Amino acid sequence: MKGPAFHPTSKGRQAVDVEIPPFVRDTATRFGAGVPYALKVLAGQLADDPDMGRPSDLPGILTVTVDGDLFEDCPDLSVGYIREPDRIEIRFVNPIPFAESAEPVADAQDREQQEERSADPVTDAVTAREVADAWRRITGWLQHNAGDSYAALRGGAGPTAIAALEGDLGIRIPVELHVLWLLTAGDDGVNGGGCLPGNWALMTLDAVAATHRLKMDSQAHEDTFNTDRSEDERITVWKAAWIPVVALGPADGTSGLYLDAATGYLGRWSRYNEAPGEELDTLVTYLEEAADMLEAPALATRDKPGLIGGALVWGSSIDPAQEERWQPWTG
Repeated sequence: MKGPAFHPTSKGRQAVDVEIPPFVRDTATRFGAGVPYALKVLAGQLADDPDMGRPSDLPGILTVTVDGDLFEDCPDLSVGYIREPDRIEIRFVNPIPFAESAEPVADAQDREQQEERSADPVTDAVTAREVADAWRRITGWLQHNAGDSYAALRGGAGPTAIAALEGDLGIRIPVELHVLWLLTAGDDGVNGGGCLPGNWALMTLDAVAATHRLKMDSQAHEDTFNTDRSEDERITVWKAAWIPVVALGPADGTSGLYLDAATGYLGRWSRYNEAPGEELDTLVTYLEEAADMLEAPALATRDKPGLIGGALVWGSSIDPAQEERWQPWTG
């Protein structure tokens, strides 16, 4: 099924169809109510000027940016399309996540690493699509098999709310996390458990800001002693570039996972300031593995999915009082 097609009528120019496939339209609606209209306007512009985009690192893909300020409820967008002699097909649309007003990360090395990570808009577009695809697989499974857990997911955050969080954290939100929050702004959980492996939960934006502030205060306290410590003895419990993402449970913020905006890797955090632990997962691989375990439970290694009533409950963290009700998911 093809999306809307636009036919220019400019004198002397052959008509070019601009197609917006259904999966692109579905993705666009998640990024803001004004995004579908912005795409429609862009399609009309592409019909008149098919070569307005610039080449990308993806074979055959041209990219063009859309100024979100021109449309209501629309972030800045990066749009990729293929150009053929008589047609154009828009292949992806992703928000450009970084607010210009956001404060840079405090550490110079972290800032340099993050700038390197965000230097390629094509790579950002691929990452955004991978996150959206993995989360769509997870939520699709929940919708069909664990309706209570699906209903516990919050709706996506708007670009304004994410920009405000950037200001609170004083750091630019990486594209993968920006896209995930546009899709869902947290998990309220069922019976104290979230939908991620280990029954962990995606944190709400308020919880992210509060935890980051708490951990930065802990680091500031350590820094008062670090000035008198040798370099080898200095203690780091938190960095400005670490953004808490996942918590032990919807109402349990004693530990969880953070995303290092400088490196792109996840790490473990704890309220008790134990030494951070590297997960060596990116947010993309973490979500993709969760989706894989749901879709192919026989191959799952880290955890095993199951059901208690209409809720997804992972086997590694079953409440003993509910253990007899737990039904392993076999696909």
